[in-house]
Amino acid sequence: MSALKTELQTTNLTAAKKNFLVLPAILLFDIDGVIRDVAGSYRRALQVTVEHFSGWRPTAAVIDALKAEGNWNNDWDASLELLRRHGTYVPSRRALIEVFSGFYFGGDPEGNPTHWQGFIGDEPLLVDRVFFEELSRQHIRWGFVSGAEPPSARYVLQQRLGLSDPPLIAMGDAPDKPDPSGLIRLAEQLAAGEVPRWIAYIGDTVADVQTVLNARERRPEFPWISIAVAPPHITDVVTYNRQLQQLGADHTLGATRDLLPMIQDGFTP
Repeated sequence: MSALKTELQTTNLTAAKKNFLVLPAILLFDIDGVIRDVAGSYRRALQVTVEHFSGWRPTAAVIDALKAEGNWNNDWDASLELLRRHGTYVPSRRALIEVFSGFYFGGDPEGNPTHWQGFIGDEPLLVDRVFFEELSRQHIRWGFVSGAEPPSARYVLQQRLGLSDPPLIAMGDAPDKPDPSGLIRLAEQLAAGEVPRWIAYIGDTVADVQTVLNARERRPEFPWISIAVAPPHITDVVTYNRQLQQLGADHTLGATRDLLPMIQDGFTP
């Protein structure tokens, strides 16, 4: 092979690598269990709501088993399903939502957050604003796809984390997960007409993993990646993450903050 041909091939490979690196990389986050610990808020609200109607308080293990089925990402529906299985009559879904919101928000969900007195005030953050600033420095486009109610999602992202108008798909903006419509819509928005080198979604449940698998079927031209992280209340993280990996997660993490060193080390699908 001539020296000129070798040089041209090397130049072309270098150019291809550079072109690949300038393509956008997109990282989308679930919120509950990924950005904030909801064991003492949403999950507690689920427990006491079920107890309010039935006198029975489901344990964390019971809730985890229900969530592992992959169909109960919405905590209102999860509450209703646990009551149904327990043989308890509930007047209406609206009645349950009012009770649940009373425990969780402790005030008007559309009102001033400083007036909320509910469990939402007991949510430890799992990352900080510097985490997202570093992602931006790494040229990662990021956003959020969550089943949380919009006031709750905006509260944690804008007021607690101090993010300015973050890209967000929340409850009511798209069908509930594992329907991938919201994930696809936000990925397309952030891609801005380009085909990203990867689109990763980090979540903590079976439904989050299944959402990526469903997105892969609906939009196979996009390079989807499922990243699973165990929520803070899980004690056996290794087993939990292994189960999510068996169900289709491409990568697993011990904590959300572990994303940064993975990306800094040259994360590739």
